[in-house]
Amino acid sequence: MFTPLRERIAAHVGPLHLLNIGDSFLEPPAVARTEALLSAELPHLHRYAPVQGLPELLDAAVRKVQRRSGVAIDRADVQVVSGATAGLMTLCQALIDPGDEVLLPAPFWPLFPGIVACRGARAVQIPLYDRLDDPALDAEALFEAACTPRTAAIYLNSPHNPTGRVLPAPVVEAAIQVARRHDLWVFCDEVYEDLYFGDTPPAPLWTHPDLRERAFAIHSMSKGYAMAGARVGFIHGPPEGMAAVRAAQTFTTYCAPRPMQVAAARALDAGDAWLADARRLYQGAAEQVTAGLGLPPVEGGTFLFFDAAPWCGGAADCTPFLERCIDSGVVLTPGAASGQAYASWVRLCFSILPPDELADAVTRLAGVMSR
Repeated sequence: MFTPLRERIAAHVGPLHLLNIGDSFLEPPAVARTEALLSAELPHLHRYAPVQGLPELLDAAVRKVQRRSGVAIDRADVQVVSGATAGLMTLCQALIDPGDEVLLPAPFWPLFPGIVACRGARAVQIPLYDRLDDPALDAEALFEAACTPRTAAIYLNSPHNPTGRVLPAPVVEAAIQVARRHDLWVFCDEVYEDLYFGDTPPAPLWTHPDLRERAFAIHSMSKGYAMAGARVGFIHGPPEGMAAVRAAQTFTTYCAPRPMQVAAARALDAGDAWLADARRLYQGAAEQVTAGLGLPPVEGGTFLFFDAAPWCGGAADCTPFLERCIDSGVVLTPGAASGQAYASWVRLCFSILPPDELADAVTRLAGVMSR
């Protein structure tokens, strides 16, 4: 997707703010940093971990889920994975057959269609998240119209990458009705579950009573705890499905890195105060960008997603706008990476830069958008 712009990026002289990268300027909680992991204090630190995961991480995951959702889950129904990407790949290997279809509300996290395609299945794009404020939106009709005899699952993500929206209850209910009617699995991407910008955390999607027997929740240490490089996450779901997930895990990554599982367990158990501070900082960053660029506020996550058509000079896609942004020292992600219907849109990550650098990036972008 970035191929036409690579030469322009490489030729740029001066500061270049990479707001296309979905990561954090923060370091993880101190107890979870690699320098806190000492072989002398952690016997067998560099051996394989159990396929299901280290017992201490499984227990920490169960405690974390109960604190966040108020729902107790069985440790036997938790599987540690090498980050959410590998986790979703494992889910697809376990539950999706070649030729199946997965309903994918758009815009979406750019990697998911490729994950589905690797299984020989197809992601069916349904423009949705940018229409949530439309009073005429009939989400159930959208989902229903996309279903075929090959439909096997629905993928939902809230708080959402890339729009920063939290799915409203009527849309969740619509997805549930269609899932029940067609006996579909529901993949609940909870990667941004802790990055909400209101006083009350939104209820995790998988906790809906009508989803408990068909929902798989995917959690990650990458976003909430700034541990993207650790490649650790976990999945939980109904027992019969989790048995298949564990079998698939054995033949994919086998296990997540043992040292990073130790770090993840520490972060989950001791990172609540750090997490609250990170949420405050990210909300401040979101407000800094939306105010500076005149964009609507977001409800959570680490991204903004907006239509750049007014600055594309009549072009069919956002390339002219992206080129001017690069020339001004800012790199954004083209919206087409998040769906066929979003060629004129762009994605911006506001969590990747510390406040002073982000302020400079906003100033440069505002200059482009004022022309």
